[in-house]
Parts: sequence; C-alpha cells; structure tokens
Amino acid sequence: MPIGPTLSPTGNTPCERPSVRKDTAQWMAHRLAHEHLLAALLESSEDAVVSLSLEGVIETWSAGAERVYGYTAGEMVGQYLKRLLPVYELPQLDSFRSPRDGSESKWIEIGERLHRNGSRILLSIRRSVIRGANGEAEGVLEMAKVLDPQEAPWSPQQASLRLMMEQVPGLLWTTDRNLRISAHWGMGLPAAKIRPGSLAGKDVREFLGAADPRSTPIAEHYSALRGVVSRFEHTWKSSVLEIRAGPLRSASGEIIGCLGAAVDITEHKKTEERALHQARHDGLTGLANYREFMDRLEREVRRAERSHDSFTLLLLDLDELKRINDLQGHLAGNRALRRVAAVMMEHCRSTDVAARYGGDEFAVLLIDSDRGMAEQVAQRIERRLSADDEKPQLSVSMGIGVYPDDGRSPAEIIEAADQRLYRRKKDPTQHTVAAP
Repeated sequence: MPIGPTLSPTGNTPCERPSVRKDTAQWMAHRLAHEHLLAALLESSEDAVVSLSLEGVIETWSAGAERVYGYTAGEMVGQYLKRLLPVYELPQLDSFRSPRDGSESKWIEIGERLHRNGSRILLSIRRSVIRGANGEAEGVLEMAKVLDPQEAPWSPQQASLRLMMEQVPGLLWTTDRNLRISAHWGMGLPAAKIRPGSLAGKDVREFLGAADPRSTPIAEHYSALRGVVSRFEHTWKSSVLEIRAGPLRSASGEIIGCLGAAVDITEHKKTEERALHQARHDGLTGLANYREFMDRLEREVRRAERSHDSFTLLLLDLDELKRINDLQGHLAGNRALRRVAAVMMEHCRSTDVAARYGGDEFAVLLIDSDRGMAEQVAQRIERRLSADDEKPQLSVSMGIGVYPDDGRSPAEIIEAADQRLYRRKKDPTQHTVAAP
C-alpha cells in the first residue's frame, strides 16, 4: 500500500483520504445543523435571544430581541452589549471576559436593560457558553425574558438604590431558611472575584467554607433565623472578614431567611497586630517589654495554681553597661543590649518568655521548669557570652526565683530572684547563679 497522499487521475493533485473527507463532511453537517437550529431559535422565541462574542459584541439578534428592546438587528449587530446596560449593570460584562467551564455553562441573573425609548426593562436573563468542536469557549448565548411588564421600567429612585448597593464595599447577601443564597450585592471581596448573580442558589455553608452548624460562621446564621443579630470575625481563604448576620423579614414581619454583610478587614487586622506588638515589645531588642512580661508572669502564676506545676524566673543584669556607654558611646551600649537579647532568644524555648525588664535588666520566664533547668539555661547563656569574639566582652549577673518554693505571687518570685542576682553582683567570684 502506498504511503503519503494519493495522486489524482491526472497525476498532479493529491487526493484526500476517505477518512478526511468523512470527518470534513460530518463537521460541515454539524455546523449547518447548529446554524439552522440557532436561526430557528432566533425567529421563533418570544424572548430576546442574542449571541455575543467573548468581548461582548452582539453577533446575532432575534425578532424577540427587537420586540423587547425596540432596536432592529441592523442597528445592533456589531454593537457592544454595554449599549443596552445602565451604568450599574456594567459589571455583567465580566461574565463574557471570563466564561465559565463546562460544568457551569449556564447561569441566570436578574438585571435591567435600556429600551430604545429610554425606559428601563427588568429581565430574567439566562446565559450559556457557546463552545467549539474542541470545547473551547467561542461566545455567549443570552436569552432574556421581561418580568412584570406593568412595572418593568424602574423609577430613578429604585435605580439609584440599586447602584448604591452594587457599590457597597464588601458583600451583602440574603438566604432562605435553608441557608441557600437568594441574592447578593456589593463590590465583592479581594480574596475572590465574585460575578453578579454567581452565588445565587449556593449554600452559605459552602460559600463561607464551614459545615459545622455549631461553629462560626454558621451558628450565627442559625441564630439569625431565631431573630438574633450578631457580629463576628471569620478567617476565609487568605482573608479575615468582619461579618454581620441578622434575620431577613417579610413585609408582615415573618423571618424568611438571613441577611448577611461581610467586609474584608485583613489589612486592618495586620495593622492592629503590629500596633499591639509594638506596644508590648521593646523597640531596641525585640523582646517582650515590662508590661508584657508582668502580664505573662501573672497568668503563669494563675495557671500553676490550678495545675500544681512549677515554673522558674531567671533575672539577668548586663555587667558594666555604664562603662561601655561612657567609653564607647551609647551606640555600642545598644549593640551590647541586643547581643544579650539574641543569646537569650537562642537558649529559650518557644513557650518561654524573654523580656527586657528594665534599662540593663532582662528576664526569662521558663514555663514548666524547676531550679535545675533554670541553672542549665543560665550556664548556657553565660558560656555563650564568654565564647563571643565580638568586643567588648560581655558578662551578666543572674538570679533565680522558683514557684512555689520561693513564693506564690509574682512579687515574691521576683524578689527572690532579685536578691540572688544582687548577691552575685556583689561577689562575682561565687557560682554563676547565686545559691539560696
């Protein structure tokens, strides 16, 4: 059997293979059937049937579209759909720029359009993605049905309200009593691009990523069905949301669902956390400051009272800081303080609290520890400072306080550690940590 194209009887032109001719014929037949079906749909439907490119350009215009909008096909084919949209409906155009995948190829929205006479028309709009032979999106088919013809042109007051709701920062939504989203408005949330109408019909549990009816944010929605209004924070995707949930009532006052509102407060929370960190940490060393240290010490005393566990407090005093400041300047003194802080952090566990207690005084709160562990930590800190090649050479005086052996209050524990530190400072020749 010859390989390659077969020559025609004249010997000059390659002939198509039978399989190629068959595929081409099938494709042409499918294309013609599709075009005939679309033509029949355009002519027979009472609804406005319009096909559009992915850029929102009108490609076909049915007789029903002429009846609904008042424009002829000659006037509208080749025009952008935005010619029919009030300004507050322009976000709909995002639907054409990002067509949905095959599993979500149809969706319904309620929206307004402009009639040729200038009035506004309220429509139920159904859209489907038009796909090519390989499944790629080629355009959008839109079918629009007029709702309540007697009340279709909305008043300017209603249009202004709709425009305002669409521009509310964040997201507003309503649900039925089964917590299915019935409508939503707003500019959306930075963590997700939410198209107009795309949440309708979804369960609020699916949308907010929570299934447990007893936990936030679902518990608050169930409370809303009982008439309770709540305000809470919820971590959603990579964001922190502030959410308000309350009852949605009918004109007669009956609770028919929930009303929810969410605002992204992620940046606000980060700013708040930075401010809190700065308020509770020393700006020079990065360690906890005196206020944070005392709060943690008081909490640890209360915890130890309940659990009957012990803990220890290690006080440290940088030797000769005044001499360093006098001979080398305060910048050298600041570097010395940071060097001590770095060594403390190096030999602390993540559960411990290292703090700058005062000007040249430091403290380490060692959780779930005893005197032996505190002495080991003190010795490691002293050895690390002694082995440091950086000048000037640094040393510290240290004292230990133990709960409950030295007392059961923060003041008693601090006093015990301070007395031992003072004895060590008075007599540097004694053991690293002064004995009781």
